Amino acid sequence: MITKNKHPFPNLACMKISGAHKADGHDVTLLTDYDSLDNYDSVFLSKVFMNTPVPDWVLQKESVSYGGTGFYFDRAPPLPKNIEHCFPDYHLYDTWVSQQLSNGGKRRAYRYYTDYSIGFLTRGCFRKCSFCVNRGYDHVVQHSSLYEFLDNDRKRICLLDDNFFGCPEWKSMLELLQSTGKPFQFRQGLDIRLLDDEKCEMLFCSKYDGDYIFAFDDIADTDMIKKKIILTRKYTAACLKFYTFCGYDRNDRWDESFWIQDIFDLLERIRILMKYHCIPYITRYERYLQSPYRGMYVTIARWVNQPAFYKKRSLREFADMNGIGSSTYRYVHEFEQKYPQIAPYLDMQYEGGG
Repeated sequence: MITKNKHPFPNLACMKISGAHKADGHDVTLLTDYDSLDNYDSVFLSKVFMNTPVPDWVLQKESVSYGGTGFYFDRAPPLPKNIEHCFPDYHLYDTWVSQQLSNGGKRRAYRYYTDYSIGFLTRGCFRKCSFCVNRGYDHVVQHSSLYEFLDNDRKRICLLDDNFFGCPEWKSMLELLQSTGKPFQFRQGLDIRLLDDEKCEMLFCSKYDGDYIFAFDDIADTDMIKKKIILTRKYTAACLKFYTFCGYDRNDRWDESFWIQDIFDLLERIRILMKYHCIPYITRYERYLQSPYRGMYVTIARWVNQPAFYKKRSLREFADMNGIGSSTYRYVHEFEQKYPQIAPYLDMQYEGGG
């Protein structure tokens, strides 16, 4: 089993593969490099993100089996059923985590390895967003029982569901989560467009773990997002966080006019979230790197994704704080010179809220 993981989250597929093989009496070792592959009968490699590099020679070895969205995006073959529904091996990373802590790592940074039961209650989504690994699905289905991955010795639960409230059985599953008495979270976020009074009442009275995370990916959803944020305020005053996607042309043009409009649309979504005391988190489609305004995307993300700056300084103040000789200052002021209508967005301020 290989991990090159520097991310503070374990690979669930690897934990399931390990659990299945240990149940069959096999010895399983976690590898953190490719140096000793020939010492093992079988090697399993799972990759979540497309931009994680893997040497070609590793994939060409007969002993290596590999999979995951990082290799195949939306066409990743599923794990065999007996492995997909196997109890995860939550001890796969024990030695590695101990090494990180011994080297000065903070325990909180590895809490998903040590404190959480992790799994999917549902799979799929019906939105069919063209940029998403779930675009091939038509609907949301119940995937597994909570008890398939619930470790009673772990204090918290982390769900990886793609669109939980899109499943017709959401209520019974949410009631089961509540009955455990354990704090839980939906790490991938929830679809705020699906909220109604019943869902809000149940969700916001739960023992929730961390931030409530939603998404505001398309300016076309503005009226719906506003309506649903207002609805949530009947049930919670908690700060809501929103993944805010940018740099993706749904019309597949990728020309100058798209990049300009996309930046303005991004700033307008930030303005709306500010108004309702919500926190954006900027996520960028990798093609933003080809934009003539790449620097603006980087600067906006640096500003917004650090709440200490986002809550206390306008984008203009953030750029000025970096200094007149900085690239951040140059990106913002050159864009304003070319498109002066951006000025109100540069000066907008977050006020109040958590």
